[in-house]
Amino acid sequence: MGSGRPQVYSIAAHRGFADALAAGLIPRYRDDRFGLAKLTLLLPSRRAARTVTEAFVRASDGGLLLPRMAVVGDLDLDETLGPLLDPIGEDSAAIPPAVDPTRRWLELARLLKDHDPYYAKDDRLLAASRLRQAREIAGTMDRLLVEGIAPGELFEERVLSLFPELANHWQDSTRLFATIQAHWLALLDERGEVDAPTRRNRLFEHAARRWRENPPTEAIVAAGVTSASPSLAKLLRTVSELENGAVILPDLDLSLDDEVWNDLGLAGQSGEAGGPPIGRADALTHPQYHLKLLLNRMGVNRAEVQPWHRAGIAAARPDRSTAISNLFLPPGPSARWAGLDIEQRRLAGVTLMECANPEEEAQAIAIRIREALETPEKRVALVTPDRGLASRVVAHLRRWHIEADDTAGTPLPQTAPGRLFLLAAELMGGEGGPIALSALLQHPLVMREGERARWLENARRFDRELRGPRPAPGLAPLRAVAEKNRLGDWWGEVEALLAPLFEPREEIALDAALDLLAETSEALGSVGLWGGAEGRALSAFLEELREQARAVPTALEPRELPSILREAMERVAVRPPWGGHPRVSIYGLLESRMSRAELVICGAMHEGSWPAAPAPDALLPPAIMRVLGVPDGEFRIGLSAHDLSAALGAPEMILSHARRDASGPVIPSRFVLRVEALMGETLADKHRDHDTVTLARAVDDAERADAAARPAPRPSAEQRQVKVRVTALDRLLGDPYQFYASEILRLKALDPLDAEPSAAWKGTAVHDILERWHKGEGELHVLAADELARMSGHPLVRHLWWPRLQQALDWVVKHTEELAEEGRLPIAWEVDGEIPIAGAVLKGRADRIDRLEDGSLAILDYKTGSPPSKAQVEHGFALQLGLIGLMAREGAFKGVRGTPEKFEYWSLARARDGNFGYVETPHPGPRGKRGIPRDEFLDRTEDFLREGIAKFITGDAPFTARENPDYEGYNDYDQLMRLEEWIAAPEDGA
Repeated sequence: MGSGRPQVYSIAAHRGFADALAAGLIPRYRDDRFGLAKLTLLLPSRRAARTVTEAFVRASDGGLLLPRMAVVGDLDLDETLGPLLDPIGEDSAAIPPAVDPTRRWLELARLLKDHDPYYAKDDRLLAASRLRQAREIAGTMDRLLVEGIAPGELFEERVLSLFPELANHWQDSTRLFATIQAHWLALLDERGEVDAPTRRNRLFEHAARRWRENPPTEAIVAAGVTSASPSLAKLLRTVSELENGAVILPDLDLSLDDEVWNDLGLAGQSGEAGGPPIGRADALTHPQYHLKLLLNRMGVNRAEVQPWHRAGIAAARPDRSTAISNLFLPPGPSARWAGLDIEQRRLAGVTLMECANPEEEAQAIAIRIREALETPEKRVALVTPDRGLASRVVAHLRRWHIEADDTAGTPLPQTAPGRLFLLAAELMGGEGGPIALSALLQHPLVMREGERARWLENARRFDRELRGPRPAPGLAPLRAVAEKNRLGDWWGEVEALLAPLFEPREEIALDAALDLLAETSEALGSVGLWGGAEGRALSAFLEELREQARAVPTALEPRELPSILREAMERVAVRPPWGGHPRVSIYGLLESRMSRAELVICGAMHEGSWPAAPAPDALLPPAIMRVLGVPDGEFRIGLSAHDLSAALGAPEMILSHARRDASGPVIPSRFVLRVEALMGETLADKHRDHDTVTLARAVDDAERADAAARPAPRPSAEQRQVKVRVTALDRLLGDPYQFYASEILRLKALDPLDAEPSAAWKGTAVHDILERWHKGEGELHVLAADELARMSGHPLVRHLWWPRLQQALDWVVKHTEELAEEGRLPIAWEVDGEIPIAGAVLKGRADRIDRLEDGSLAILDYKTGSPPSKAQVEHGFALQLGLIGLMAREGAFKGVRGTPEKFEYWSLARARDGNFGYVETPHPGPRGKRGIPRDEFLDRTEDFLREGIAKFITGDAPFTARENPDYEGYNDYDQLMRLEEWIAAPEDGA
């Protein structure tokens, strides 16, 4: 090195970058003393530094002192420069410090509130939308600054000339961006700070100038850097010209024909009048385009680049690089595929794997990884941009006790401390939603160092009582639920911890909210909340955000907190400091660069994933971005192609994709289609892995089981001695198994938390309202409003059901008054009773019993929906009215004597005339034959009752599931009876 011309090298894809780099640097710089330790390596990211370190360890013989590794910082990975290029002291005193990114985020949101007309016209607009837009503005500013585009260039003629042609929304967003950026830069000037990309550019320029003026005596090598930002390109040019300097590029294709290389356009060179870099869309997507852009900005011709002289441990055959070069030919030159012989199209060692869905794909990938680990020292890497696929593979590998090293880490909200903190925020912002409350109280970190068993038992009991529609806001309704169920003492402890979160407030400062949430979370989880890598990550996140929120006051509504914090926390990845299988790694596309393994599996290779769908900038229109020369989404497709070309250099390679994802059918990646086209149909079929896919489908298959038999339990005589409720006779006759499960096994279905108001819940509410009205506690509408406010804050109840209920209640009052004029008066309501009959006990509750003018009784049943059909009554499946009549005739209800003569359903649903409220009977109408005649009603009801008792209560008949197919009952126990497993199976002997 040091021949007077730029020292630029390329490591071919098939050689394996990190291992080949270490294999070449060790003999060149290692001596008996500290030669290698004097070498400085400029690497693109901390992940790259770790990869190169591992490569040096593998290549060492008896140990060595590692080179000094300096990170130039990858903004896509949210990394900063290392201390070599960002020194503290006199060397960097002339360069202003960078503004804290969190502070910039909050400041930009404040500027939006002050200067965006959309927010200025209404102060009630949510802060969450401003903070979200502030992130987009910061991202756009960074993209411009990395490319060295000064803010003033937005006002140059080449940009302004496009403005009249833009759509109105693009004009508005461009004006907004320019306005916010101008105010932001003025604020930075006042503070004496600059944006992080600006400081990064200046530090690169400072280092390049310093090394040119005073060349270092020790060697400096830049390796694996592919970013083509102008300032970094100038620094790399300086490094390449140092006496002991060199730049080593990954996967620059030196064998690519000059015709194809030239066809990539004049990357990085401006057109006339200082226009954008020249290049067609198909050139932008080529994997070599960004490397050509880098070389052009460095002022280096490809002919000056030399091939690296060493290969890595995991090198593939040299013809692999030729095949890769052919694979990514532009559309025109790709016509030469037809003339390639089979050896140039074979891509030996590359396998295609197509699965039906992501679940099958994950299973197949896990199997291939498990199989590869059978070979000693063989390393495996899964590279995928799909985090869902990566998570599935990790889970499948755990069945073999393989803990993969997932370099992407775990998003902070998915960790236990992060989830606890967000649950507290949801509770604070959601006014005590049952889901957040129950999850928080049962969180694994809560009371872990206290009486966890007692706390958890009470929390689970409380959870059961919270099931159903959401209670009214505040602590008082929750306290009532706890006291009603003898949990008052425990709830006192809970309320003391959570009371600060329930204080009514219209707005709260972000820093005050964070203080409150941190104190509450720590009180629930104790100091263990902050322990381990996950707790430390949460602590660091809160300290940073709280410090900047104090410097930039930010007021918001409590209900905004969960979404704001979740979005901010998603950007924090928690990586364990150690652990993971030493030979299994899972990478995203950025993390995979420079990494190498003997087997590389590229997963989720379908369009929209690899490459990702191009996403235009949200604020500046594509036309302006092109004029400014900012790489767009097509450029990122080229980066994805380069990532794949690097992975294709592995000795063994699997390209995996599924035919559909969670949303529906998908198209295989254009890169996979290119591989198939290059190989040809016959050769591609030979490269397909059908066996692993078949195994993936079979690995969880068990022997075919016989269809489950229809349940028909026969409990003992003692177990059968249960009381028959008036609402359960239909189950006993129509579906005995349901009666068995509910009355003998006493199994009850649990309502979900924060459920939609069900018919059963509405019925309970109406019965309570009418009971209080009959007792004379007040006017019916006032009682209804009080009951609904006490029982639910659900919007469906307030805005949909409540207006209908008001009309129905008016009808109840009016109809009751009309009947009173005829001498019919209510004498009992919501009364319980029971009678012995046929060796069993019948029990039930009467909704209402009226005394008729002649002294006989009328039995009423309130319905919030439609009454049972007359056909159901005729078949014995809806006999509640008749059973209550039997009980009333026998004096089961206190103060009620007489013979029932009328049986009525009072429905509060919509009648045929459009009004709410009507009366229906179980008897045949003038034109119908269905139902039971009034004079036979009690006798027929008693016959059905005695039949059921004799058969199932005092008899020994089995409680057969779905015995009567005409029964239109509930389906609470369908899963328990395994209905779907036997309902379609033939009966024995069929």
